[in-house]
Amino acid sequence: MAITLNAGLRREYERLFESCRIRPERMAQVERTIDKLIQHRSRYEAVAARRGVPWCFVALVHNMESGGNFNCHLHNGDPLTARTVQVPAGRPTQGSPPFTWEESAADAMALKRLGERTDWSLAGTLFQLEKYNGWGYRRHHPEVLSPYLWSFSEHYERGKYVADGRWSDTAVSRQCGAAVVLRRMAEKGLVDFTDQPRVTLYAATDAEPAEPEPLVSRHSTRRAADAKRAENLQCWLNTFPGIFLRVDGIPGDNTSEAYRIVTGAYLPGDPRRG
Repeated sequence: MAITLNAGLRREYERLFESCRIRPERMAQVERTIDKLIQHRSRYEAVAARRGVPWCFVALVHNMESGGNFNCHLHNGDPLTARTVQVPAGRPTQGSPPFTWEESAADAMALKRLGERTDWSLAGTLFQLEKYNGWGYRRHHPEVLSPYLWSFSEHYERGKYVADGRWSDTAVSRQCGAAVVLRRMAEKGLVDFTDQPRVTLYAATDAEPAEPEPLVSRHSTRRAADAKRAENLQCWLNTFPGIFLRVDGIPGDNTSEAYRIVTGAYLPGDPRRG
C-alpha cells in the first residue's frame, strides 16, 4: 500500500518536530553539521533555483547521502567523472561527463520528481525526507522512528538497518538525522516553511501560558523548579506556527521574543518590555 501524506501522518510529523529535543551530548555535532551546510549554502541555492526546491532540503539530502562530498553524484555517491553506475544507473542522461555537482544534484531532484509544485510545508518536507530514504522503518519496524530523520534526538534510541534488508534491534545510528538538523536550523532562524511563515504578532493576543511567566535570563538556574517552568513555557511557545525554540530551560532573548510574538509583551526583566 502506498504511503501518502494524509491528515494523520501530517499531524504526526508536526507533533514530532514540535517536541523534538536534541540530545545534549550530540548538540556540538549538530552545530558542526549546520556550520558545514551553511558554508556551502550558495551551491545548494543554485540547485534550488533550478528545481524550485528549498535549499535546506538539497543540503540535508547531500549530508545524509554522501556526507557532503561535492565530488560525488548526489544520486548514489558515484564519482562525477562518469555517469552513475550504481542504482540509479546512467544518470544524468543528458550532457557529457565530467558533470558538475550542481548538474547531478538537479538531475537527482528531477528523478525524484521534486520541484516547486511539491508540498514544502513542514510536514511535506519531513515526508519527502523520509521518502527519499525509503519506507522500511515505517512499514516493517514502526516501533522505531526512522533514524534517517530522528537520530541524535530523544525520539530515537536504537534499532536500524545495518545493510539492505538486514535489521538489528541493538544497532544505533551514528549519523545525525535530517529532521534533527532541520529542527536546529529552524531554532536558529535559518529556514522557513510554506505553512509556517514567521509572524510579528499573533492576532490572538489573549493567549496565556499554563504557568506564570519566568524572569528573562541568559544563564541557567540552579533551581530545578525555575528551569522546569522555563522549559514548559518554551514547549508551549513551540506549539505556535513559525516558532521554534530550543527547550533548554533558559528563558533568554529568543524565548522572550517568542513570548512577545504570542502575547504582545516581552518576559519580565527584559529591557525591551518597557
